[in-house]
Amino acid sequence: MRKGAISPEDVLKAVAEYDELGRERFLSEYGYKPATGYLLVHEDRTYDSKAIAGVAHKFGQGRALRPDELIGGRSHAARWLARLGFVIRSSRSPDWTRDEIILACDLVMANAWKRLEFDDPRVIELSALLQTMPIHPVELRNELFRNPNGVARKTVDITSRHPEYRGKPTNGNVLDVEVMNDFLARPAEMAEVAQRIRHGLASGDLQDLLPEADEEDDYGAPEGRLLLRRHRSRERNKALRKKKIDAVLRQGRQLACEACGFDFERVYGDRGRGYIECHHVVPLHVAGEGRTKLNDLALICANCHRMIHRRAPWPTPGELRAFIEQKHADDRRAAEVVARPRRTADEQTPSL
Repeated sequence: MRKGAISPEDVLKAVAEYDELGRERFLSEYGYKPATGYLLVHEDRTYDSKAIAGVAHKFGQGRALRPDELIGGRSHAARWLARLGFVIRSSRSPDWTRDEIILACDLVMANAWKRLEFDDPRVIELSALLQTMPIHPVELRNELFRNPNGVARKTVDITSRHPEYRGKPTNGNVLDVEVMNDFLARPAEMAEVAQRIRHGLASGDLQDLLPEADEEDDYGAPEGRLLLRRHRSRERNKALRKKKIDAVLRQGRQLACEACGFDFERVYGDRGRGYIECHHVVPLHVAGEGRTKLNDLALICANCHRMIHRRAPWPTPGELRAFIEQKHADDRRAAEVVARPRRTADEQTPSL
């Protein structure tokens, strides 16, 4: 038998049966285990989302779905319910992102790389700030999301990975060590990054920047995800991009990529005339919030732009051009070796 559609009314009937039977009996009756990922929230009460979706199927399609016929995560049951207008919450907090760890590391560094307690005013303040960050979807935030206890625990994870720590390190997050090492290597720069994130959150400037579709792909922006969004929003400023292009054309130069030399008009004809992407060379934590100068911008093709932003450290267009030229030189040398005629065995044997 195949799965069919369920309606909001079907879900509410399943919720009513859940309330009538109680959680333990409801789950046992239909063979479901307690939810470990997502919960349905209805009238201030929480319900096991996978079990509710499976039983709701009974009211709409004549039979309840077995647990092995339904996936409980965001890709299936939880998304199914969310599309019907129900509120879904995660039963566990999401992993810490680079942006969040940058702020936590900044706090720990300011505390001489010592842990902080949950009732420390600085921890309480950071907890409130983290809860405003527009990174994690609402459905992933539970009632314990980035509370002071969780923030204090993160300071323990960070300090236990410090080179001078002599105890047993906690499990933490793989990013804890990466970000901590960035702070140890470039303390002033990373402290400035943290301040930029704080300022952007406090002012609301970072709240309206939408996430990018490729944000999770090889993500490693040194400035953090939110400042990268701001960085890219500047690059897409149509008026600024037009000024940069006009300045290049007035100088009699072609609109060719400053890294690889690709010319859109030469390849695509009229369709490519006047098109090229704009890259903000100066990192946002260095450039600040002031006015962007045309000299801060570089014209590059889409491929090179993606390669620059792919992971830290970001190369400049000139550095990327050097990488490309080196790659071409290596390829030419390899091709010459392959093409070089090899001597026969007789030729290699010295004559007597």
